[in-house]
Amino acid sequence: MHWFVYFVSLFLLIGFSYLVFRIIVRRDYKFRKKTTWISVFLETFVFALHVNLAYLFIPAKWPALPSLPTNKLILFIGLLLFIIGLLITLIGMASLGLKTIFGWGADRVKHSGIYRLSRNPQILAYGLALIGIAVLWPSWYAVGWLLSYGVIAHMMVLTEEEYLSQLHGNTYKKYCTEVPRYLIR
Repeated sequence: MHWFVYFVSLFLLIGFSYLVFRIIVRRDYKFRKKTTWISVFLETFVFALHVNLAYLFIPAKWPALPSLPTNKLILFIGLLLFIIGLLITLIGMASLGLKTIFGWGADRVKHSGIYRLSRNPQILAYGLALIGIAVLWPSWYAVGWLLSYGVIAHMMVLTEEEYLSQLHGNTYKKYCTEVPRYLIR
């Protein structure tokens, strides 16, 4: 894939993500105090688009999966990061519950389990899974792909933090002083 098309695609995805997270979802949180089905669909669509942009740098045509690397160390490290990231993501989602994940029932601030280490363990864990993919099929395109995930996820986090602060007030502000947004203050 030509580098220009790839980076224009990433730029457009980041712009679309801004529209979704910082305008549409933010508006729903502000005025409806929850997300709508349209917001949930758009949020899911953003991440589906992002993950499928990997097909612009992995050696396979969509929807086929690429062959795994022959280097055993790269294969082990990449799969390990991917599996650990995916498992922690699923654990985080399960501990929050489906309603909270979709922005429909954040009735309390979660500060136990993995949420006492980070306010966004799912974001970090999913990022770890994506790093695993980049290790399996390394390239400069993979670096841009990972960086774009960081930008997109951070926009989502900022929107959710505004909502939780509005919803829970001082309880959430206290939680923010006790637990880092990601891992390090």
